[in-house]
Amino acid sequence: MPENKGTSGGYHYTGSGTNSQGNHYCSRDYGSSASNQNSYHYSNSNGSYYYYNANGSTYYNNGQGGSTYTPSSGGSGGKK
Repeated sequence: MPENKGTSGGYHYTGSGTNSQGNHYCSRDYGSSASNQNSYHYSNSNGSYYYYNANGSTYYNNGQGGSTYTPSSGGSGGKK
C-alpha cells in the first residue's frame, strides 16, 4: 500500500514505500506530455539504485562505483 500521495512540481506522487525485499521505491506520474508518464526509482538495501525517468531514460548505480545510463532514444549507454 502506498505511504504517500501528493503533487509537487510537474508531477504527481503515485506511491512510495518498501517492497518485500526491503528496497525503497517511489513512483511519480508526469502526465500525458511526458515520454514516460509513470517514472519511478528504487533504492536497494545493497546500496544500489535504479531510476526510470520521465524522459524514458534509465540510470543504474550498483553501489560499488559502477553505473549505467541508457538514453531514452534506445542508444547505447555508458558504464562508469
